[in-house]
Amino acid sequence: MFQVLVYLYENYWRPDACPEEPQLRRKLSAVGFESDEIQEALSWLDGLASSAASHTGAAGSGSLRVYTEAEREVLGDESIAFIAFLESAGVLPATMRETVIDRALAAGSGPLDLEDLKIIVLMIFWSHGEEPDALVLDELFVDPQDRVIH
Repeated sequence: MFQVLVYLYENYWRPDACPEEPQLRRKLSAVGFESDEIQEALSWLDGLASSAASHTGAAGSGSLRVYTEAEREVLGDESIAFIAFLESAGVLPATMRETVIDRALAAGSGPLDLEDLKIIVLMIFWSHGEEPDALVLDELFVDPQDRVIH
């Protein structure tokens, strides 16, 4: 599923730039994705649209997020720390945080791999028609071992 999401991010500027679902399925299949991967990714994206709409009234900035045990099991400590980092950096507002958590829970059992969480965060920005700033993109894509310290 995550490879399909990355493909969509790389090939379409925003969700509304994607072709209608039947044509999109054919394109994804022609690229080489399996039908179950395509179905899972498209279902996940449908859930993203409804999740974003339902979290428009989430708590404001400065709110403290307490994770349930079920959320902790699926997300894992590393992903929770990464979400907290993005929040403290001021790039992940509470409404988007809630959407990230919702979509991470929808992605399956955990603990969620940090790289998969980064794809989820990227897709949340994509669904809002926003591109994260350069520092966030660096966090999302560059392996910490490959960073050059100046």
